[in-house]
Amino acid sequence: MLELRSISRSFNGTKVLDSISFDVAPGRITGFVGANGSGKTTTMRIILGVLAAHGGTVRWRGAPITHPVRQRFGYMPEERGLYPKMKVAEQIVYLGRLHGLSLAEARRNTTALLERLELSARAQDPVEKLSLGNQQRVQICAALVHNPELLILDEPFSGLDPLAVETVLGVLREYAARGVPVLFSSHQLELVERLCDDLVIISAGTIAASGNREALRAQHATPRFELVVDGDAGWVRDQPGVTVVELDGARVVFDVATDAAAQPVLREAVSRGFVHSFGKVMPSLAEIFREVV
Repeated sequence: MLELRSISRSFNGTKVLDSISFDVAPGRITGFVGANGSGKTTTMRIILGVLAAHGGTVRWRGAPITHPVRQRFGYMPEERGLYPKMKVAEQIVYLGRLHGLSLAEARRNTTALLERLELSARAQDPVEKLSLGNQQRVQICAALVHNPELLILDEPFSGLDPLAVETVLGVLREYAARGVPVLFSSHQLELVERLCDDLVIISAGTIAASGNREALRAQHATPRFELVVDGDAGWVRDQPGVTVVELDGARVVFDVATDAAAQPVLREAVSRGFVHSFGKVMPSLAEIFREVV
């Protein structure tokens, strides 16, 4: 378990983190989202010891984080930290050695990662000869080569094409399935929604919302329902207390004052014929983000 408690940080007298607290649990993928300048990267750098907090504590498995402990973390920065003229495999092996692996271990892990991330054919190419998307995959390999106990990724999907995104999603799920806590940031909210178990939303240096993804969706849900019937659903517009949000032939999405107020609409639909589906519409991550930020 990674625990952040009351972390604060200022730059030139301006507070960029204001007493933020959250956990990253073992075997769970935590999405860390916020607007540019909200404090995501600063938070990650404090966890890694690149920056010092001006207040609060960061603990790993209940204890303060020391340098040897941080060596067992995997970190992928938003700004690529690769050596452009080094060959791909040579570079990943080198970084594995810096994390304390033997040469044999570093080579074995590098070969497996390059194959998993579909880069084996580029192993002997200089990094500078790769596309931006392939450079991103090399950066991910560098974060994983030493089999980290904690994984922290800053915008890991930047520059990836859809097929590469699916590959990286699969890799992150594999690490979480092994019990590794994963914290990642992304501006691609639809990917965060697909991947994360837990969610932390940061706004102007404070935590605007955090917790289990589904619990947050339920917490921020409004009395909005979707109904699909046989025939035209336009009659829903005439129901008392109903505000139609979307109407497309047999499908209608509508708002009511309370969940119970949707039941008369369902009864009316049943009386008119066959009901294909009826259910509450849960908010997307993008909608929750707009609400809290």
